[in-house]
Amino acid sequence: MTRPPESARVPVLLYHAVMDDPPAWIAEFTVTPRQFTAQLDAVTAAGRTAVPVGALAGRLTGGAPLPPRPVVLTFDDGFADLPGPTAEALAERALPATAYLTTGALTPGSGSLLPPAPMMTLAQAPALERLGMEIGAHTVTHPQLDTLRAPQLDRELRESKAVLEDVLGHEVAHLAYPHGYNSRAVRRAARRAGYASAVAVRHALSSGADEPYRIARLIVRRSHTVADVTAWLAGEGARVAPFPDSAATVGWRLYRRARAAARGPRFAG
Repeated sequence: MTRPPESARVPVLLYHAVMDDPPAWIAEFTVTPRQFTAQLDAVTAAGRTAVPVGALAGRLTGGAPLPPRPVVLTFDDGFADLPGPTAEALAERALPATAYLTTGALTPGSGSLLPPAPMMTLAQAPALERLGMEIGAHTVTHPQLDTLRAPQLDRELRESKAVLEDVLGHEVAHLAYPHGYNSRAVRRAARRAGYASAVAVRHALSSGADEPYRIARLIVRRSHTVADVTAWLAGEGARVAPFPDSAATVGWRLYRRARAAARGPRFAG
């Protein structure tokens, strides 16, 4: 398959927490505030125009064109820094973004599979919108969706959507698969549940030919440097979606399904 030209490659960056002293389980996927500021400055310097996932998803389904050289910034789970310094840093630079919230982890007593960590609350979700962030769902409990039976899968997708819509007072149309795990059945369920798009991980650049229900993202780890982010912003340093699942990905999914059948749902970290 011919690699799309640089102008057609869309970096969709995936962040989790932005903090100096994260819990050990999420540390690998946490950047410090200093790293985050430097990476946002790299986005600005690269001449990329930030758009929310909704804009990219709309283009993938025949909607309005994107601005030249777009970039998408996404944040998963809903850590405590998000409605404070993280969203403020984005707003200061006029960088819109998309936040995918795990509703069970943000509601005391509801429970989720995420280990303990400082989290925002659902009541803070409207404040994110006021600071320019689009809100998407990230399920209720953060399960590996491709290991669930149909009734459990349907509940995770529909309940998280409904809870966020109740808090925000409008439709929530975008989904992020926990851990990026999905399958054809999961993608079909996401469409049936009323989502207009869903993001995976894939650690790849997205493109104008990407799939609306498994949009590729580049996961930002604490070991990534500004040079790494700058390369992605230049459309380099990663493969370009769409591409079929590898044999290793399919085998890993089958193993996880067997493990879930024997032990029940579990956090994949």
